[in-house]
Amino acid sequence: MDHTPERKSVVATKRGDDGTTGLLFGGGRVFKDDPRTEACGAIDESIAALGLARAEADLKSQYGSLPRTLALLPDLILRLQRELFVVGAELATAAGAEDRQKPGQTRVSVEMVEGLDELLSETESAIEMPREFVVPGETRLSAALELARTILRRAERRAVTLHRAEPQPPDQVGPYLNRLADLLWVLARAAEQGESRAATPSRPGGQEPNAGRPTTRRREA
Repeated sequence: MDHTPERKSVVATKRGDDGTTGLLFGGGRVFKDDPRTEACGAIDESIAALGLARAEADLKSQYGSLPRTLALLPDLILRLQRELFVVGAELATAAGAEDRQKPGQTRVSVEMVEGLDELLSETESAIEMPREFVVPGETRLSAALELARTILRRAERRAVTLHRAEPQPPDQVGPYLNRLADLLWVLARAAEQGESRAATPSRPGGQEPNAGRPTTRRREA
């Protein structure tokens, strides 16, 4: 007879077996399909998708095929992943418990949004902008960044749904997510051009990236 003591899982607390989960600050437990949980879940997916992009960039770096223009990309992606944990922490805070948050740690700060604006400006000035919609998939790295972008747009929509259902004081979550999605699109173009590849136009026979000054990109605003 086996008398080996039962080992308890550190991860599986079983508290979520009833379809609920706990918040970070304030409130009790909420259902896993609650608008707040949906928003947090989409952020979690975005972090994971960015992990795929970072792993691809790290692999290229390991084998010496990451262009010098993208040498800092793995560290940048890691920074963005960590910042998304801040977004997730804010979204996981119950309405009315905002005073327990710390800017830059559990609440999105103005400085975080400004940091994305700076990155956008720097990256845009270094690439040629496509003249129309593009089809993702020109390179593995750019495709991973595009995947993260689309998931992030869903996170943005879920955050909007949450804020409409539970009006809260003005915050920086919306601007941050909107700006980050823009940045990921630009980084995807930089990844393509770093490997001397041009974005594929959405229309057969469409125009290639502008060889002159950057033009206004057009995606989801």
